Formats: sequence, structure tokens, C-alpha cells
Amino acid sequence: MQMNETRAWNRFYAPGTPIDIEPVTGSLSDLLDERVAEWGDRPAIAFFDRTVSYRELGDRVARTANGLRELGVKAGDRVALIMPNAPQHVIAFYAVLRLGAVVVEHNPLYTRDELEVQFRDHNAQVVITWDKLVPTLRELPDDVRPRDIISVNVTTAMPLSMRFALGLPIAKARESREKLTAPAPGTIPFAKLEKSAPLAASHPRPAASDLASLQYTSGTTGTPKGAMITHANLWSNARQGGAWMPEFTRGEGRIYGLLPMFHSFGVLLSVIYSVETGSCAVLFPTFDPALVEKAAKKFPPTFVPAVPPMFDRLARVAKEGKLDLSGVVYAISGAMTLTPAVVKRWEDQAGSMLNEGYGLTETSPVALANPFTDHRKIGAIGIPFPSTDIKVVDPNEPTREVELGESGELLIRGPQVFQGYWNRPEETAATLLEGGWLRTGDLVVQDEDGFVTVVDRKKEIIITGGFNVAPSEVEQVIVTVPGVAASAVVGIPRGSGAEVVTAVVVLEEGATFDEDAVRAVVREHLAEYKRPSAYTVWEELPTSLIGKVLRRTVRDTLIADRKATRAIED
Repeated sequence: MQMNETRAWNRFYAPGTPIDIEPVTGSLSDLLDERVAEWGDRPAIAFFDRTVSYRELGDRVARTANGLRELGVKAGDRVALIMPNAPQHVIAFYAVLRLGAVVVEHNPLYTRDELEVQFRDHNAQVVITWDKLVPTLRELPDDVRPRDIISVNVTTAMPLSMRFALGLPIAKARESREKLTAPAPGTIPFAKLEKSAPLAASHPRPAASDLASLQYTSGTTGTPKGAMITHANLWSNARQGGAWMPEFTRGEGRIYGLLPMFHSFGVLLSVIYSVETGSCAVLFPTFDPALVEKAAKKFPPTFVPAVPPMFDRLARVAKEGKLDLSGVVYAISGAMTLTPAVVKRWEDQAGSMLNEGYGLTETSPVALANPFTDHRKIGAIGIPFPSTDIKVVDPNEPTREVELGESGELLIRGPQVFQGYWNRPEETAATLLEGGWLRTGDLVVQDEDGFVTVVDRKKEIIITGGFNVAPSEVEQVIVTVPGVAASAVVGIPRGSGAEVVTAVVVLEEGATFDEDAVRAVVREHLAEYKRPSAYTVWEELPTSLIGKVLRRTVRDTLIADRKATRAIED
């Protein structure tokens, strides 16, 4: 009998972790209301030294929802959010959902061109944005620019003492203030929405099966696609996470919001799992160990979700005696490979295991993880979550399962699996197979205990800093530079488990390579994390018989060249 049919891996679950979670029958609006009723006086959010209780969060959500309703937002409408981590982000998220509308998260680092592609796809008429990004939104073409721009001043969520310091007439205060906020004339202040009357309790509520979010992902093609994720998908994944960590005390946790909330990993843990467990989400607008040090003195962390470079940095700070991690009950890493060295460095300082999880935007996002027991296997991505089944199949014949220990494509089925891609039925059909099975595009090996290890990526997406970079998107920008005939962009692994975006270019006959010109064009059109760190000029690119550039060969050649160079230097 196949492993996925017996769920034999359940024997490695931590004590108290169920085989299946309770099915979700309500919406995320119902979830928030339950927590407001249960833990109204407890802190839901901490931002610097200021807290927001669950009762206050519920009230501000109800008022903001009514303000959005008065602007014409209704069920099914897409509302774009472009903000750093801040209380207003959480409030806006739940306010949009309360109306039955759909949240569309965007990276605040995106350029106008990158935003245009996504806005043209989802056609949101209302955007709630960090005020510093208003000029970028106003550069969008007339047929794409949202009807209503709601501007958020994140400094209003800070403690009064910090706001006073930012207002001092000195150069340092002015410089700090300019980094955090900017005038946004002609927009609707978010604070104005929060002054609306609360939304009537009788206003129609969303259902579990309604769309909650469009989360954009590059998928296998490099073209951004909106993954359609329901209330039930997200709440189910939060329940699965709660089941996976049974020793986490509900109503008393402090979850560190280090991951950006526009990322599927960040929004699940800081916005949804935190409410599911009645925890306090300690939010950070950017990852800064100095801010973490200060926050930990008042809000000691009990759960830290992050990516390997963050864990590595915090462990080093803790070793210096500047950060106490002894109260951390759980720590889970995602988005890139977790190395044994980072695990050891963290666990030498913290009071918890550091385990790797695995998932995709299309799985809301977590599907597998290492158990928090002595049975974990460092280097593997773990075993399936409760209520989750997997299969390892022949990538060319996905109806045929391969034998244990044989490499194949990972398929996933569970309540967290998304509903398809927005306005892309063909790509949806190619990704979601009969029976609800999701093709991940990742090649894995499953051992006799059910543990899964990723051995290769069918997708050629580059993972850097926890974000996905589509090679084709970067290549399309590079080849617009005069003199560049072709380009191949790949990720070169580095010690932390991330990859360095690296470009190989082929020049037109007689042209010379002007790296400064290339970097200038890339800087104009792409977010910083997508920009190549290094460029190499080749005479030609390796291609298949049908002319497709073989990025895997490019990558392997660059890695071999680097090793050869190091050997010569040694």
C-alpha cells in the first residue's frame, strides 16, 4: 500500500498533533470575531512599544470596513494592499475580507512596471498603500490606475514619544521621518476610514468558500499569476500550523512578524495564525536586529517564523549577549533551504528546535514540515501536515507513482490547496489535477518513513532572501539594453541556503559590454532583490534541440567555473 494512503508518517507527529484538523466552516471574519469575544483585552498587535488589543482591533476593522463600503467596495471586488508590516496592514486585511472583497498583496519594493503588470491583471479599483508609494501609483497608465488611493502613514501607529521625536526640528529626526512617511495630497487618509461608524453587524458576511486573497506568484512560467485562495484555505492552514505546534499556549503567544506580510508565509503567520492562536503579533516594518533586541525586552518571543539568513543573524546577536532567545518555544524556517550550520547556531542560543517547513503560494502556503520531535531529519523538508496527502510521481506521467527512494515530482492534496489561477484556466488545469492534486514542480525523494527531501526544482525560479525571482522576467529587461543579444539568468547557491541572482549575456556582433548601462536599466524596472549581483559575458548560450536556453547547464557551468577559480587561488 502506498505511503500517502496509510499516512504512515503520522507516527512521527509530535504528541498531541492530530491526523486531521477540524474542517473550516466559517470565514476569517468569523475567526477574528471569535477571538475578540474570547480574548478582547489581550494584545493582538505590538508595534514598537504600542499595543492594540483584540477588542480595539475588532473595532478598527469594523470602522475601516464601513469606510471602504462607503467608497463602493463590495463583495468580490479586489482591493490592493501595498504596505510594510504595521498595524494598519492587519486592520486593512480584515476590513477588506469583512465586506467579502478580495485582498491583493503587493511588494512595496516593486517598480511601476511590476505593479502595472499585476494591476492590469486583477483590475483593483481601490488601493490601500504606504504614503511613500503614492507617487509610483500615480505613474501607472490611466487605464490601470486605481480609482481610489488610500494612503497610510505608518508613524501614526507608533508610540507618542516616537512620533514626538520624529517631529523634532533636527536633521536626524527629519531624515528618519522622510524614510517612514511622505505627504500624499489628493488621497484618502487611512485614518479617515478608521473614524467611520462601525459596519452594521447585519452586513452580509463572506463564506468559507469565498475568495479571500489573490497572491501573486511567478509559478513555472515566470509570468506573475494570481493564486486564488479562499477563507477556508487560509484558516485551514492556520489550524494545521496550530496542530503542528501543540505546546504553543493559546492566548499567550508572542509571534515575531519579521517576514513581510505581502509574502504568503508572512501573511499566514503574522495575520492569520496569530489570530487563530490568540497571540500577539510583534510587527517589524523591516528586519533590523537592533529593533528585535529592543522589542524582545518588552515582548519576549515565543514563536519565531523566519528565513535562514534571519535566524543566522539573530543567533549571532544572541551569542553576543544582546538578545535572549531562551523563551522561544517554536522556530520554523521556510522559503529556502535550511542548512545544518544555521540550525546548530540557532539551537545553541535558543530554547527551541529550529525546523524547516515547505510549501508554495498555492498551498496557502505550508504543506510539509519537520516534526518538533527527535524524529526530525535536518536537510529534509519533513512530512505532510495533518489532513494533507502527498504523492511522488513521474513528472512526465503524473498519474504514475514512483517507488519509495526514487526521484519524482511532488503532488499535494489538502484543505490548504488553492482554487486555481485568476483568469488563467489553462494554467489552472495544468497545475490542479483530477482529485484535487496540486503539481508542485519540485522533484523530491521520499524515504520509507515518509520524510521528503527536495533534490531538484523542475521550476527554474530563483530563491533569494526568501523571495522568488523568475529568470525570464529579469532576462526580458536585460535584453532591452542596446548591444545585448540574449541573456540567461540563474541562481548560484551560497552558504546561507539562498541563491545569488547571476546573469550571463551574449552581445550583438561588434558590441561591447557596458555593465553600468545594464545595471541602470535593471534598477529602473526591477525590485532590488531581482537585480543580478554579477554579470558574465559568453559568446553563446547552451540551447536544446528546439532552441530553448538550458538554464540548468548555464548554472552548472558557472558553479564549476567558480570552484575551479577557487582551486587555482588555493
